Amino acid sequence: MKLAYEEAKKAFEIGEVPVGAVIVKGNKVVGRGYNVKESSKDPTAHAEMMAIRQASRTLGGWRLIGCTMYVTLEPCPMCAGAIVNSRIDRIVIGTRDSRMGACGSNLNLLQNSFSNHRVEIKWDIMKTECSGILSEFFKILRETKNMRNYF
Repeated sequence: MKLAYEEAKKAFEIGEVPVGAVIVKGNKVVGRGYNVKESSKDPTAHAEMMAIRQASRTLGGWRLIGCTMYVTLEPCPMCAGAIVNSRIDRIVIGTRDSRMGACGSNLNLLQNSFSNHRVEIKWDIMKTECSGILSEFFKILRETKNMRNYF
């Protein structure tokens, strides 16, 4: 989770919502990413999607069987769908997302009975740090009144 948190800090530094993700297979990092949705003008450029794309290139295929994703914020429905479709075995989440969370906070796409793949979930790893960087980011946005691009 420390590596995912480092990715989130990269997003923070460039004015993106600070979410980071890392995918590990065995003891090797095979993918990493952070939010670049605003700077890339790409609505799919979430940390999880960036990490999945890199891991797929690294491993030479779309099936990420045997992999664990570490992510600082609970994935949204799009990212949860990509996690299931890429066959990631396990996800470790820093903090919940009460607005868009799709791994148990609002709905649970990772462990749904209609799916052909279920993902093991572990919660609240480095919760204080992961929620803290998000709170700090949005506090700065409120203070600078620069929230129009985020909602």
